[in-house]
Amino acid sequence: MKYRTLGHGLEVSAIGIGCMPMIQGGNVLYGEAADLDESTRTIHRAIDLGVTFFDTAQIYGPFTNEELVGEAIKGKRDGLVIATKFGFKFEGKQIVGVDGTPENARRACEGSLQRLGIDTIDLFYQHRVDPSVPIEETVGGMMELVREGKVRHIALSEAGPETIRRAAKAAPITALQSEYSIWERDIEEEILGVCRDNGIGFIPYSPLGRGFLAGTIRSRDELAENDWRRNDPRYSEENLPANLAIVDAIADVAAKHGVSNAQVALAWLLAQGDDIVPIPGTKRRATMEDSVAAVDVTLTADDLAAIDAAAPRGGTSGPRYGEMGMRMVRL
Repeated sequence: MKYRTLGHGLEVSAIGIGCMPMIQGGNVLYGEAADLDESTRTIHRAIDLGVTFFDTAQIYGPFTNEELVGEAIKGKRDGLVIATKFGFKFEGKQIVGVDGTPENARRACEGSLQRLGIDTIDLFYQHRVDPSVPIEETVGGMMELVREGKVRHIALSEAGPETIRRAAKAAPITALQSEYSIWERDIEEEILGVCRDNGIGFIPYSPLGRGFLAGTIRSRDELAENDWRRNDPRYSEENLPANLAIVDAIADVAAKHGVSNAQVALAWLLAQGDDIVPIPGTKRRATMEDSVAAVDVTLTADDLAAIDAAAPRGGTSGPRYGEMGMRMVRL
């Protein structure tokens, strides 16, 4: 494994693990429900391979994903960087809105610590910006948790450029997590530069386009009826055929190197800067091992140019979320 440093000196493995798929049922399902024993074995195997960075959130399940991660890391906590997120309002297990208040940050943090079975959250994100609460107030509340030793570093997710600037003036922001991949490059326009100007590391989620860039899905018919991706505009019957051209370009590069599509997609992200640490979601050892091996794939200038030609910024067909999801990002 290779390692990278995010903002404020937080060192992590160059590829982390997105733990969201490691749930049974729950609120977001990609493909078949996870086998929980296999999910646990996947985390253990990742640790054996030198992965130190594991990403979960209060909302995944909700709550059950943190419990699974907590059980899996028992006795293996030393040296790991455990990231989780807060920012939603719940009635029982039902999400009823966003809540960026310091009071919710504290309430969520204490619940996450209990579910994860740890004393300190290494990286604590605001999952979605709450436009009704000034960002200075939110990060101020998060920093109280740092001062109390309940959190080591704070971070934002899907924040817009002005929010990032204001947050960075008010508190030390270690990372921004947002969607970034070969088919989702809008952060290159301004957000990535704002992060770099403020010493903030960047964590791409959905680095494989929710599995699309891996090349295993060529038709909506391959998705189960309850698969969340049936709601994804880029997987629609109108957009999916056009987006296959991106997958085919990735496949050409992968064939040249004798590696998987997923490894090319992750290597492309790693090539965008040393401050970038993708967190592919996984629930099986085989896919995790394939993704982690991307740290050893070096793309040439010709490879990068070919991918850029096939997938320029703004060239993907369809928005990345439906209307409601798009209203919650880049705020």
